[in-house]
Amino acid sequence: MDGMAETADVTTEILTDAFTRVREGLPQQLDGLTAEQVLWRPGPDANPIGWLAWHLARVQDDHLAGVGDVEQAWTRGWSQRFGLPYDDMTIGYGQTSDEVGRFSVTDTDLLVGYYSDVHDLTLKVLQTLRTPADYERIVDERWDPPVTAAVRITSVIGDITQHLGQLSYVRGLLDKH
Repeated sequence: MDGMAETADVTTEILTDAFTRVREGLPQQLDGLTAEQVLWRPGPDANPIGWLAWHLARVQDDHLAGVGDVEQAWTRGWSQRFGLPYDDMTIGYGQTSDEVGRFSVTDTDLLVGYYSDVHDLTLKVLQTLRTPADYERIVDERWDPPVTAAVRITSVIGDITQHLGQLSYVRGLLDKH
């Protein structure tokens, strides 16, 4: 194997580890919550645990499907199972407090199941990135400069780890509430 391919393989291993850490942490934060707790908002405009879990999964699903040029897990039946009052392409970014308040899913198994499917999609997409050129490929030209696969994946990891941290913080508040 040449050095360039080895570099891509190591990069893929590191990214896989980062995404897997979120996959392992999310179920722990949702474990044992009641329906009321899943929707509890610590303040009038705060995001509830359920919405945070859904949002982090939607961002990862949307963005990694874009990197891999594959169909999102969401549109393969999850949207119907969730039955949310949002457009199918909504990922939660930029939603108003009122829109967040319309989130109604309290089934933690559903949230974990969706994220598990998104994680599987993510791993499949990461396995297609075999060379540095795959990571340097432009995946979104709506920005200046255009977004590469590497930049998109890095931003997703930053976003979902922040949301897992927020979810954990709200869980801590709930445990004291």
